[in-house]
Amino acid sequence: MSSNEMGATLGAMYRDHHRWLLGWLHKRLGNAFDAADLAQDAFMRILLKNDDFRVKEPRALLTTIAQGIVANLRRRQEIERSYLDALALMPEAHAPSPESRMIMLETLVALDRMLGVLPALTKEAFLLSQLEGLRQTEIAERLNISVPTVKRHIARALEQCCFWEEATA
Repeated sequence: MSSNEMGATLGAMYRDHHRWLLGWLHKRLGNAFDAADLAQDAFMRILLKNDDFRVKEPRALLTTIAQGIVANLRRRQEIERSYLDALALMPEAHAPSPESRMIMLETLVALDRMLGVLPALTKEAFLLSQLEGLRQTEIAERLNISVPTVKRHIARALEQCCFWEEATA
């Protein structure tokens, strides 16, 4: 399919289904602005995917994409809420600048994506070591697993973090 044909097909999909998708998202989000942003994001993902645009069920495709986008938005909002709650507990003199806050939030979201593919126990062992500073023996006791298993979980999580960019590129 030529790029002109793909553009025409995507344009037709947009004309035929954008209003429906916007309503679908607005109903789930309760916010017209977020719905509009996420609807645009859904169509951008289709465009950037650069696959054959002959879609038999465009609403099913749009729904699948939109569900993922909504899940990502909610997860990001949860992370942001948790981060802001933690910041509220800090003395104002130690509070980071707005720029530092944004960088930290983006880092937390990226870390969540990186670790999100790992089994829960691996993620928990890694976070206990990195965030709470627990020793491997303490993690083993807390999670009721052996120290060698803790080492394997932490190594797997570190490997995931180190090679994430290569795996997603």
